[in-house]
Amino acid sequence: MYRALYTAATGMGVQQQNVDNIANNLANASTIGFKRVRLEFQDLLYQTHRAPGAAASASTTLPVGLQIGLGARVISSERIFLQGDFHQTQNPLDIVIEGSGFFQVRQTNGDLAYTRAGSFHLNAQGQMVTATGETLEPAITIPREATSITVGTDGTVSVTTQGQVNAQNVGQLQLATFANPAGLESLGRNLFKETAASGPATVSAPDTQGVGRVNQGYIEGSNVNVVEELVNMISAQRIYETNSKVITAADRMLGTINQAVS
Repeated sequence: MYRALYTAATGMGVQQQNVDNIANNLANASTIGFKRVRLEFQDLLYQTHRAPGAAASASTTLPVGLQIGLGARVISSERIFLQGDFHQTQNPLDIVIEGSGFFQVRQTNGDLAYTRAGSFHLNAQGQMVTATGETLEPAITIPREATSITVGTDGTVSVTTQGQVNAQNVGQLQLATFANPAGLESLGRNLFKETAASGPATVSAPDTQGVGRVNQGYIEGSNVNVVEELVNMISAQRIYETNSKVITAADRMLGTINQAVS
């Protein structure tokens, strides 16, 4: 009976973490470039009373064993990098990645970070930066006198100024790809960090070597499916309730035993 109590408790703990994760996904349903997270579960150790294949007699073996599991745990949180919906904004500094790849940005501590959120702004020096001030890498500076900004699908950034006939090239966007993007570490603020699990970044121009192309005047929305998350939340709630009923049943059985021996 005591084992059932602890086993059911692990099930309740797992579903609590599951609901926490669902809450984060739903909270970011409108976050630009957000990628939903899915928890993966794993069963715990087993107490083996009879091993499968153990000798039953001098000439026979057991076809099956007797093992009692001790519950479950959350083993990992996998970020799903499916493409989110595109939303047209007509803002020349909004850039969406169509396909694989990440924008590179330079954090205030000097480290590189990576993001799918292409909603850029200009700082006081005219440099393209994220909403929280991280500078796009390689740096691209838009002249103050620029009257229009054009970003090609290959990442070429050009501007025109008043009285100028030909566009002036002011920079080139570069996208980073990873062998295992699910291995990136989430930093918050729509940023990711390279890890040993993700592998090193491979940097190239958009629309080359299998890298996605970029489109100006669009942003990528969150890939969270609200209906799916709500269904997952209901399922997690029911599983949580079922595990609590197991605890109640085990407690009543213990109570019956206590009454019998008293």
